[in-house]
Amino acid sequence: MTRETKMAKADTAEMMAVFEAYRQANDARLAEIEKKGEADPLSDEKLARIDRRLEALSVKMARPEAGGGADPAEDEQREGWTRYLRTGDDSAIVGRELKSLNTGTGSEGGHVAPAELDRLIEARLMVASPMRQIATVRQTSAGVYKKPVGLGAAAQWVGEEAARPATAVTGLDLLEFPAGELYAMPAATQALLEDAYADIDAWLADEVEIAFAAQESAAFVSGNGTAKPKGFLAYDIVAESAHVWGKIGSVAGDFAEAGAADQLIDLIYAPRSQFRANGRFVMNRRTVSAVRKLKDGDGRYLWQPGSGGEAATVMGYPVTEMEDMPDIGEGNAAIAFGDFKRFYLIADRQGARVLRDPYSAKPYVLFYTTKRVGGGVQNFDAVKVMVF
Repeated sequence: MTRETKMAKADTAEMMAVFEAYRQANDARLAEIEKKGEADPLSDEKLARIDRRLEALSVKMARPEAGGGADPAEDEQREGWTRYLRTGDDSAIVGRELKSLNTGTGSEGGHVAPAELDRLIEARLMVASPMRQIATVRQTSAGVYKKPVGLGAAAQWVGEEAARPATAVTGLDLLEFPAGELYAMPAATQALLEDAYADIDAWLADEVEIAFAAQESAAFVSGNGTAKPKGFLAYDIVAESAHVWGKIGSVAGDFAEAGAADQLIDLIYAPRSQFRANGRFVMNRRTVSAVRKLKDGDGRYLWQPGSGGEAATVMGYPVTEMEDMPDIGEGNAAIAFGDFKRFYLIADRQGARVLRDPYSAKPYVLFYTTKRVGGGVQNFDAVKVMVF
């Protein structure tokens, strides 16, 4: 048994033990409310403490591993890139870019980062950005990613020898995902750059991840689409009965009323069956905390802890925590459900760019790093939201 397997089993065992403690504490709290009309503050405090532990374990167990080694053919490229980051000598990079007919400088400035650094940044963003873990991610070399979508298939039954008249022309919608530009300016000391043992690529990826991930995550949920991705909650949200292509369908929710489990069932069955097979819930941690307390008609908790690296589930469907989702509140679409892989598309323009600036913030060296990202809904039938 590998060390990683042992750690995963230990995490699963701890998760089950903590969840059992949570169930007992919440049952005791509910009994106090039923008997006295309110819960003891100590019971609330204990439940909140266990809730935080469950939250930490869920994040730990659901976190994907970033990995992957470099292609041996990239060693020379990496050496030239590292020399540029450490000293500013870009002769090897310019030579490579000229051979590939990519000057790399010009109006955009800086040099295109090598594939290895691009992969490293993407791996870090995959860990930090929940939407990247569940959505479709496409690479593009253009400023706008375009995707034609058929609005219904046209087909007819026909006999073996019967004539085959032309079928009706179906509608097509051309979806466009323009890329907005993210930038960060991490600063390095000269001592760091001169340290032969320091992994400068890893340092740079770590620094830009912090800046990029927060901006990306917010944009994928609520971005307005102007110089940034369009978040799925920025589209018009209508009642499911009035849903049409281009809008997000919704069901009503009110956890203060009885029948919260029935409301979640309504949300699960709002998308068509083809989108339920890979369906998942998306909500923030405060909403998870509220859902965690819900039971079905037989007294069973709707939320169940994950095991073996799997996400926790609600009514059998995995839950992805997305901090930028709104809290439960009047008019807020606090919970989403459906197949996010078919619902949301992220378009990454290939090649982060890095401009080394040793002058603007002496004695520090700034690395002006840019990355272009677009995003938006690609299938308006695949996900529905619950509006409170």
